[in-house]
Amino acid sequence: MSGPSPSPAKSRTAAAPVAVPAVPSAGALLSDREQRPLDLGIIRRLYGYTRPYARLRNVLALLVVLRSVQLPLGVWAVAQIISGPISRHDTRAATLGILGYLALAAATELTFVYRVRLALRLGEAVVHDLRARVYAHLLRLPLAFFARTPAGRLIARITSDVDVVRTGVQDVAFVSIVSAGNMLVSAALMLRYDWKLFLIVLVMAPGLWLLLRHFRGRLSRAYRAQQESFSRVTASLAESVNGIREIQGFARQDVNGGLFGQLIHNHARINMDAAKHSAVFQPLLEFNGQLFLSLLVIIGGYRALGGHMELATLIQFLFLSNAFFGAIPNLGTQYNQALGAMAGAERIFALLDSPPDWQDAPGAVDLPPLRGRIELRDVSFAYQRDRPVLSNLSFRAEPGQTIALVGHTGSGKSTVVNLIAKLYLPTSGAILIDDHDLAAATGQSLHRQIACVTQENFLYTGTVLENVQVGRPEATAQQVREAARRLDVLDLIDALPQGFDTPLGERGAGLSLGQRQVICFLRALVAEPRILILDEATSSVDTLTEARLKVALARLIAGRTSVIVAHRLSTIRHADQILLLEHGRLVESGTHDALVARGGRYAGMVRALAASHGAAESR
Repeated sequence: MSGPSPSPAKSRTAAAPVAVPAVPSAGALLSDREQRPLDLGIIRRLYGYTRPYARLRNVLALLVVLRSVQLPLGVWAVAQIISGPISRHDTRAATLGILGYLALAAATELTFVYRVRLALRLGEAVVHDLRARVYAHLLRLPLAFFARTPAGRLIARITSDVDVVRTGVQDVAFVSIVSAGNMLVSAALMLRYDWKLFLIVLVMAPGLWLLLRHFRGRLSRAYRAQQESFSRVTASLAESVNGIREIQGFARQDVNGGLFGQLIHNHARINMDAAKHSAVFQPLLEFNGQLFLSLLVIIGGYRALGGHMELATLIQFLFLSNAFFGAIPNLGTQYNQALGAMAGAERIFALLDSPPDWQDAPGAVDLPPLRGRIELRDVSFAYQRDRPVLSNLSFRAEPGQTIALVGHTGSGKSTVVNLIAKLYLPTSGAILIDDHDLAAATGQSLHRQIACVTQENFLYTGTVLENVQVGRPEATAQQVREAARRLDVLDLIDALPQGFDTPLGERGAGLSLGQRQVICFLRALVAEPRILILDEATSSVDTLTEARLKVALARLIAGRTSVIVAHRLSTIRHADQILLLEHGRLVESGTHDALVARGGRYAGMVRALAASHGAAESR
């Protein structure tokens, strides 16, 4: 038996992985920004996603500017026709004016068609890149992140949150520019016609500013609450779907339905609250415009009747002011959508800005082809700082050896294999593979040479063949069949409705637990790993299937370093080393026969298992 190395971990000089400092949660980040409904930093960041499509964006910007000029010019043209040739009863001039207006209207509509089409293309391109960025970031995050983050909330980030950002990109900016341009051109023309009457239009500016100031905080909080509430709904739905067996098994349909009903009732209330604020804000904007338009009619009519203003000028001014005030409710709608898009963007960027708990050290190198020597030196680990899971654990496995980890539930067995696979980093100590400190090695180069079979037996949607090829995509169908023959499970696969081409549902739906586990064993064999990790891998396999796999597993393990977590004696008794863990500490190690002869805790465990399952299994 190989004993632990005496070298202390604290003396190592290998480059340590980058420990990422703690950062606020996504919820905390949103709370910090609550007083900044329109964050210029986030707007600039969203704008950055349009840079790969600069040509499309720039053409779209030209169309937007063109349309923002065309709309008020169309209104001005109508006013000119009415106040000019029509008022003079000049049929020829009126006909030419109408034809000119129709040409302008046709050009305006053509601009609108292409403006909408290009905006949709740009919005879809940005959404595509944003979703791809979020997904790629999620794949880089460690297991600890997913252990503390509900899956439904992540789904909401990449679906509903991204969709509201799409609205912000393809609608808010460009429609707002059109409306603002409409107002500016209309204002310039009104100022040209009668600057005194235009002063009345300027009086409304403080009123609009006060209205926006009053509603922006309420609307911003309402839209953020709306997005967060939807995340809770999707999280609950995802949890219910994943746990449907338990829900039905414990007859909790009514209980869970009631809990979900409370969530959607709360979500409806939050939606109504947002709609209520919006329903007040929009009419107030429109009323504000109508009020000032009425003032213009009264004052302008008085001036025209008194001879201080020509009737034609008043008609043109009223048409332009109508275009000016008509753009205000549209801007209000875009402001509402902008707040919703900002809430979604904040949540997406909070996720993208959440660094992993750890990452490969700068300068980390790829591991060469491994022989499979594993060594742990004084390794300690804790998921939470004040609750250690492993304490000063040391052991060594030579290439080709089989190490079995045993102990009661919660003793740290699965944590050990997760650390060996570099899914977590030890709190202190060192893990070496072929004398290479994992702290100075890239995780991907290690994972390419490790295969794991766990009790969860996860399978993807697809065929049996595609699931087996996950570990080695270049493996041919013939190589997979040969591996199944070596594993002595070819007849089990061929017995499926379409053999290797049998389609599987999510998580392998349609197969028994034992069938799923057989496919996972085959997947591990096809991957040709140097290190094999079996974490309760036979827990879902019946005794008959396990007996069939016994010889095949011996072939799978042969020549590979294997770390096995199991409770069945038939799985661990032939291991080269058995390590007994208690509360994260190594209390006994040795072969099965040596540990039984020693009469310690392992021997007591064997006697307990023998009493439970019968003397036949303990032989």
